[in-house]
Amino acid sequence: MKILKNIFKNSRSIEDGIFFKEIEKIIGFKPDNLFYYQKAFTHRSTNKIDTKGNPLNYERLEFLGDAMLSAVIAAHLYNEVPTGDEGYLTKMRSKIVSREHLNELGRDLNLIRFVESKVPTQHFGENIHGNIFEALVGAIFLDKGYDFCKKFIQNRVIIPYVDIAKLEGKVISYKSLLIEWCQKEKKTFYYDVFDDNGNDGQKYFGVKLSIDGKVIAKARATSKKKAEEKASQRSYFALQEKINIK
Repeated sequence: MKILKNIFKNSRSIEDGIFFKEIEKIIGFKPDNLFYYQKAFTHRSTNKIDTKGNPLNYERLEFLGDAMLSAVIAAHLYNEVPTGDEGYLTKMRSKIVSREHLNELGRDLNLIRFVESKVPTQHFGENIHGNIFEALVGAIFLDKGYDFCKKFIQNRVIIPYVDIAKLEGKVISYKSLLIEWCQKEKKTFYYDVFDDNGNDGQKYFGVKLSIDGKVIAKARATSKKKAEEKASQRSYFALQEKINIK
């Protein structure tokens, strides 16, 4: 049996050997089954399938990793903040596992360098970084189990990034904040979204945010959601003295 294992190990390609070492550096322990990690970095554009005809890409691992992150972070917050009620704990967890934060984690680890895709990396959206990070977490869980997955999340997420005091004051959605304030103060608000294309061939959306019939801020971005969030952020700073954040 040992001989067979050694033969298998020695038959690994140079590329797989390099990948194995790089993954080991990132996760902090030796992978048992490299297949899960290769799958975690396989983009759907490759159109790969397994022997049963199922798609071979990171999307299902992304779903699993998201669930594992939420569970480990929830347990950490539950233990660290014994006075926090359900609403508080939910908000804090949302801040830690926000798309913005997950993208930051993926970028810091430079995970995009491992992605196998038929699409040039410069064409990926910003969320690719967070998606791959979640897929990596899912791969660790399948390969090593819950305890190793928890250890990775603690070392790569909780210890370096989770500061309860700072997170309490962090705004994750200016749009939600503005809407909540408007509803509380019984103010009317309206997001006027329109096409605002430039000369570079890229499609843009423009947004005017009006409160009580007055335009408070304008913004422009490559998606309606981003444009609305940017306009909301500008409105927040324009009205900061009037908005009481709780």
